[in-house]
Amino acid sequence: MIILLSPAKSLDFERPLQTRIATIPEFIQQANKLASELQKYSISQLNELMGISNNLAMLNFGRFQNWYDDVNNPENKQAVRAFIGEAYRGLKAEEMTEEDLLYAQEHLRILSGLYGILRPLDAIQAYRLEMGTKIEIGEFKNLYRFWDNQITNSINNALGNSKTIVNLASNEYFKSINRKKLNANVITPEFKEYKNGVVKMITVYVKNARGQMTNFIIKNRIKDPEQIKTFDINGYQFDVNSSDEGRWVFVR
Repeated sequence: MIILLSPAKSLDFERPLQTRIATIPEFIQQANKLASELQKYSISQLNELMGISNNLAMLNFGRFQNWYDDVNNPENKQAVRAFIGEAYRGLKAEEMTEEDLLYAQEHLRILSGLYGILRPLDAIQAYRLEMGTKIEIGEFKNLYRFWDNQITNSINNALGNSKTIVNLASNEYFKSINRKKLNANVITPEFKEYKNGVVKMITVYVKNARGQMTNFIIKNRIKDPEQIKTFDINGYQFDVNSSDEGRWVFVR
């Protein structure tokens, strides 16, 4: 079973992880190529390209200008700890044992605009590059075209004998995969809130629940997808009537 997550915009390169193990991203050369391309952009151009504030544009301009090729640089941080968005608050990697993290290394993949795909312990530099960013790289019109088959092939290789992908990534990132070429069934959990007689998705809760379910699968070493339906953290319950083969709905 392979679990897919999106990265986070928020980063923290200070907090330690319960292991010193750090691995090299599979597509480090491609990441360096993209960083080199982004070094050509001015602060105002990054502002426009990424649709971010001037302060964030300045921050990321500095990151790309100071980009280095040394994969063993001590300033690098394992991806699962560097990202601190809502999904990663739910994931709680800081509470995982080294055994949990090594299990996650085999079963969790984080999709990334810059790195393509990351294992939890892959060491990364601070960056910002969303998959939906409209940047041209050579003959590729955007990052979806750039990463397409590379990400898909990597996931197929990681699957091994497994035939299940648990898609807990956002649509923006899952679109980077060529689904027609995936050698697996895809299960996409959805998380909804029941309030005032209406069932709806609330983004912040959805993101956190994605991380919580990832933690649930890793901590319980779940191999049979059916066991995912027992997920009941924070009051969520599997809703069989609203679910279908590929879309599993959890409501609270």
